[in-house]
Amino acid sequence: MQTVLITGANRGLGLGFCKQYAEAGWRVIATCRCPDEANGLHELALRYAHLQVYGLDVSDFSQIDALSRALSDSSIDVLINNAGIYTDISGKGFGQLDYQAWSSAFWVNSIAPVKLAEAFLPQIKRSSKKLIVAISSLMGSMTDNTSGGSLQYRSSKAGLNAAMKSLAIDLGSENIGVLVLHPGWVRTDMGGQNALIDVEESVTGMRRCIDAFSSAQSGSFLKFDASELPW
Repeated sequence: MQTVLITGANRGLGLGFCKQYAEAGWRVIATCRCPDEANGLHELALRYAHLQVYGLDVSDFSQIDALSRALSDSSIDVLINNAGIYTDISGKGFGQLDYQAWSSAFWVNSIAPVKLAEAFLPQIKRSSKKLIVAISSLMGSMTDNTSGGSLQYRSSKAGLNAAMKSLAIDLGSENIGVLVLHPGWVRTDMGGQNALIDVEESVTGMRRCIDAFSSAQSGSFLKFDASELPW
């Protein structure tokens, strides 16, 4: 049985990943900040014995280390860095920026995924698939940025992309792959109800990218439909 670890698993894309991987027979390690409030996750756990729920605030690196120790005997085929935050506020753009919020965006969106990859590297190494996945955004693409705005989110996702590209190179000699995915504009709490696609379509597409991953793709930035995106 293959194993996937998913952060930010209590709602939206994270919950969608948990549902689809559990249905596919994978062992699912689902993490979120407040597991006691994660009703959707607990409903899944009642249906699938191979889905386990753990508390994890990715902004607290001591919690990441503690979870890695608790799972020290596990193999993790796919690590999905899905947890993320959007800290930009309308009317609080350039000239009224909240720099503490910007720092939080970088900590959660850019730095925490690297910490997770570092902490769970032993478990990833002993697996068969050996893949680190980062859920990014087209808003992290500098080439695609023609509208400006969202300074905090854009820069934190661009930072994530840069870090994952470097990890793909640095870990290539150990046969560990890295894939950066754009889920599309999805109807979630973050994406809003006017978004173009639903969670099921997005997650189904991203899972296809993960299933079809080859070492030659390591470091790629792909849309959920597997098309390549500009940095």
